[in-house]
Amino acid sequence: MAQPKYITDIGKISHIPEEQREKLKRITDKFVFRVNEYYLNLIDWNDPHDPIRKLVIPNEGELAEYGRWDASDEDTNYVVKGCQHKYSSTALLIVSEVCGAYCRYCFRKRLFRNDVKEATSDIEPGLQYIANHPEISNVLLTGGDSLILATPKLRAILHRLREIDHVKIIRLGSKIPVFNPMRIYEDEELLETIREFSDANKRIYVMAHINHPREITPEAVRGFQALHDAGAIVVNQTPVLRGINDDPEVLGELLDRLSWAGVTPYYFFVNRPVAGNGDFVLPLARVYEIVEQAKARTSGLGKRVRLSMSHTSGKIEILAIEDGKAYLKYHQSRDGNYGKFMTLDCPDDAAWFDDLPGSERYWKKPAKRTKDVVSVNELPDVPRKRERRAEVPS
Repeated sequence: MAQPKYITDIGKISHIPEEQREKLKRITDKFVFRVNEYYLNLIDWNDPHDPIRKLVIPNEGELAEYGRWDASDEDTNYVVKGCQHKYSSTALLIVSEVCGAYCRYCFRKRLFRNDVKEATSDIEPGLQYIANHPEISNVLLTGGDSLILATPKLRAILHRLREIDHVKIIRLGSKIPVFNPMRIYEDEELLETIREFSDANKRIYVMAHINHPREITPEAVRGFQALHDAGAIVVNQTPVLRGINDDPEVLGELLDRLSWAGVTPYYFFVNRPVAGNGDFVLPLARVYEIVEQAKARTSGLGKRVRLSMSHTSGKIEILAIEDGKAYLKYHQSRDGNYGKFMTLDCPDDAAWFDDLPGSERYWKKPAKRTKDVVSVNELPDVPRKRERRAEVPS
């Protein structure tokens, strides 16, 4: 199958009525739009509420005033340009500001503004930092999307990381396995690169972003198998999103189909309160109910998934919400509170850890923070030339 054509102009999506396209251009002037023909073909255009459509086609709710740009205060985790170190054993390298798909719910929407520069073409400072910190055994290549990088560039990064002996695991954060699976199974150079740098002692993990079972097409399954055959381990993480996968039957099917394809269900996330994402948010109690009902429909393999919030203070696992109480535990902690158990009141409308009365007792606010922009309508327009910087996969 030929590589799909990418579309960056909402005006060229003929399935959308012209009048609606004109309205959506106001949004794509603020937030980048990018999709490909393969993924567009997964959309049922006769269904205005189609979940795949909602994942990538802009919605007017993105211009509503809601949330913050950096809801998890990632700006406080940077140790050098392009490198974050929040948890002792794991570092993040922001290697790309470009995605295959610009998912409308993305918690890093700030990266796709023309006044934000968190990624860097010079990753040398980040590599040096990682080399000088032997406690770092895991490195996540993210952005953006690590698999949007041209294969030679990705190979060069993997080669440098494999020269650092204490880095045992390299993670590739990506939507590409379901957004453009042909990029994986048609690129023998990519698969050979994974074979070279992933073995029984130092493994490459692909952290897939699969939100809905309809994304798991025969092409996607072929891509998973190609990654498995090359020695990579594929796991999945997705937020629970209103109007997309907030249905126990849908989430249950997702858990089943991931398990059948050998993809480990890793995290269900609570959607972060990021600017422009209000339409996707659900109350915590509802998220917990949906997830538990979905897990009841699947085997123990599907039940491995954890429901978590990626809060500024750490990953907070939701153990239960019952009778107006939230029972929580720090699964990861910025401040070393691993395993800390918490019982908090959970109002019906609570949608985030900070909405739970008394939550502030369990964490310290970050020492520094860059200025957040609250209103998306104050954003400068996104220049079209940004898209021409995207690298074409080999």
